[in-house]
Amino acid sequence: MMTKKIVLSASVAALLASTAMVRADAMADLEAAAKAEGSLTTIALPHDWCGYGAVIDGFKAKYPEIAVNELNPDAGSADEVEAIKANKDNKGPQAPDVIDVGLAYGPSSKAEGLTQPYKVATWDEIPDNIKDADGHWYGDYYGVMSFLVNKDLVKNTPADWADLLKPEYANQVALAGDPRASNQAILAVHAAGLGKGAAAGEAAGKAGLEYFAEMNKAGNFVPVIGKSGTLAQGATPIVVMWDYNALAAKDTLAGNPPVEVVVPATGVQAGVYVQAISAYAPHPNAAKLWMEYLYSDEGQLLWLKGYCHPARFSAMSKAGKIPQDLLDKLPPAASYDAAYFPTLEEVDANKKAVTEGWDSVVGANVQ
Repeated sequence: MMTKKIVLSASVAALLASTAMVRADAMADLEAAAKAEGSLTTIALPHDWCGYGAVIDGFKAKYPEIAVNELNPDAGSADEVEAIKANKDNKGPQAPDVIDVGLAYGPSSKAEGLTQPYKVATWDEIPDNIKDADGHWYGDYYGVMSFLVNKDLVKNTPADWADLLKPEYANQVALAGDPRASNQAILAVHAAGLGKGAAAGEAAGKAGLEYFAEMNKAGNFVPVIGKSGTLAQGATPIVVMWDYNALAAKDTLAGNPPVEVVVPATGVQAGVYVQAISAYAPHPNAAKLWMEYLYSDEGQLLWLKGYCHPARFSAMSKAGKIPQDLLDKLPPAASYDAAYFPTLEEVDANKKAVTEGWDSVVGANVQ
């Protein structure tokens, strides 16, 4: 019996070793093909979003033979999808190889034939509920909706969605994107709807529209895309944005002005973004190598340094791969314990309600 176990163990070890060798060979071939292409075109990756500046620098340092061409860092998810559509027959620098979009845009892009399948080496550690079974798109990171508050201009820090409707916040509240195109803004509307007690999905989307219509009518809403710069200048003293963006802005502003990041007491909305490779990618191998880098331990930890919870967070935590100092910098775990993760169907229903209803219900041209 013991001999049989030893033989079996040796067989398993040999199989694992051969699998590792095959993966290493495949990776070497991919690296060679990507280097031969010599370029990668990304879109909508602001350097202060999820630590993307460090992520891009890390990729460049590892693969100096591949130039990274960055398109429109301020684009929204819908803009990214449109960029693929507009450049189907274009192999030049305006055609994105990869996109990073809100969850709702993954399945719709696949359905329109705009993505191609590819499964990274760490595929099994990406939760099943945030990835396409065929590998057309998969979750990369998540966070929760928050308020970024300029404490020089806002005396009483709002604690919940209802607070933002109070007269003391007149001409102070902005979204961090256009809710007709930006996933971040679309889900902020959904979060406000959840805060009003509506059910997730279409109901929360419609309730969120009514909430922002009330805010706009009261004169509290500012139709300007809120960023750390507009907040510091006083144009948008309160910005509704993902907590990782708010925390990164807090670091960037470094006390000038002092800011506070608040996760609202109700309607705690979690949001997942997904990566995908364009079906028309001019540099498909560089795109695949970029995906391998993002989902490697190195790439995942760089996202975490940018305050984003990476897709492999749970698996890496269990494996002891996440340094304690990174965990200590994240918001309290309680903020995430209370968070609601909408299903794909709920995200889709909300997106439809918000993008189609914003102009008629709220009537504020955010730009």
